Amino acid sequence: MKRKLRTISCQQAHEIIETDPRALLVDVRSGMEFLFVGHPSGAINIPWIDEPDWVVNPAFATEIRKLLLGGTIEHGEIHSAPVVLICRSGKRSAEAGELLVQEGFTTVYNVDEGFEGELDGHHHRSSLGGWRYHDLPWEQC
Repeated sequence: MKRKLRTISCQQAHEIIETDPRALLVDVRSGMEFLFVGHPSGAINIPWIDEPDWVVNPAFATEIRKLLLGGTIEHGEIHSAPVVLICRSGKRSAEAGELLVQEGFTTVYNVDEGFEGELDGHHHRSSLGGWRYHDLPWEQC
């Protein structure tokens, strides 16, 4: 069976997180974005690309495995636990999700609109789509 990254809506992501206690919601944006722009309630921040060097996190898959092993996941089930990835608009999380699929994770989801959605005609986010636009639970420091 070929593994594949699944793209889902913000509402579908929220439902998975609410109904599956094994599900992990990971915000892959930078630490600064996570803290100051806001993030979905309950999300864990593991940056895909972060300051100061803005390079891909070489330990990304390992950090996901550690989170799953530290939670309620049995060792043999680690790669089948749902991992829901979100970023600003769905692009970085798609890249991160493709890596997890290559690393053997079998239930990986990318949130298509991300946290803020695409830019509108005035170069504003959160006005066309995204987690906040759909009024899903979020917080900010």
